[in-house]
Amino acid sequence: MNTISNSELTLNISSHGAELHNIIKDNKEYLWQGDPKYWGRHSPVLFPICGRVWNNVYRNNGVEYSLEQHGFARDMEFEVLQKDETSIEYVLESNEETLKVYPFKFRLLISYILKGNRIIVRWKVQNIGDKDMYFQIGAHPGFLFPDLDTTISERGYFALFGKKDLVYNVPLEKGCVGDNYQELLTNKGLMEVDTKTFDCNTYIFEDNQLNKVTFLDRKHHPYVSVEFDSPVLALWSPTATHPDAPFFCIEPWYGESDHVDYNGEFKDKKYMQYIAPKHNFEVSYTIIIE
Repeated sequence: MNTISNSELTLNISSHGAELHNIIKDNKEYLWQGDPKYWGRHSPVLFPICGRVWNNVYRNNGVEYSLEQHGFARDMEFEVLQKDETSIEYVLESNEETLKVYPFKFRLLISYILKGNRIIVRWKVQNIGDKDMYFQIGAHPGFLFPDLDTTISERGYFALFGKKDLVYNVPLEKGCVGDNYQELLTNKGLMEVDTKTFDCNTYIFEDNQLNKVTFLDRKHHPYVSVEFDSPVLALWSPTATHPDAPFFCIEPWYGESDHVDYNGEFKDKKYMQYIAPKHNFEVSYTIIIE
């Protein structure tokens, strides 16, 4: 485990998956602690897919490969490339194991940078091969509900920043999506969160509808925010099956699950990212501890 800190925040990050394990401010933990009863992760990086491919199978140039949900990076060991008091950078490079399930040569660099109460998470994907590379990448940080009281159903509110009229999609079958778009009804931009909110499992906002989400406690005080430029944003909590689940996830994705019954080429998936040989893809998102 590696630690970086400044005057406001302390982060612990594991080389396994380059995964953030703790966000501590004023001796208070903000990040979900991975109880497998609910969800055994903290803040995995999703690569080279976000969500699922149909039946865990995809095709590249007609050849079939298998990938589990959210890809393999979250379960691999990264190396520390550089570290100082307030930042750290990890790297993962393709190898014989990854090429069996993902036929592209890559370097994936993940950085965490502290600036005041802000955590800048930067991803850099390098195509080190000699052919066009296709991939998706996403975040899945889980945050503890503030002042959780399991005797009541209310948890707080999402403040949604972006387009005024929001439409969301939901997973349909085997974690894949269809065209089940619905209008999100909010109260002056606030989405109430209670134990029934996630009966649909996941809210998926496509087409750059949002660029920031803030979670407010039951008294409407800002608690944590995530800022992003990703085309897709997912909101999830397992309260449909575990009403007492003590966390929620705000997930910026450069990608999305397959459409139900999709059998086309990997490169033609919706929200696929592309890098030419010897070129890079670099993006970031920011977690703000309010």
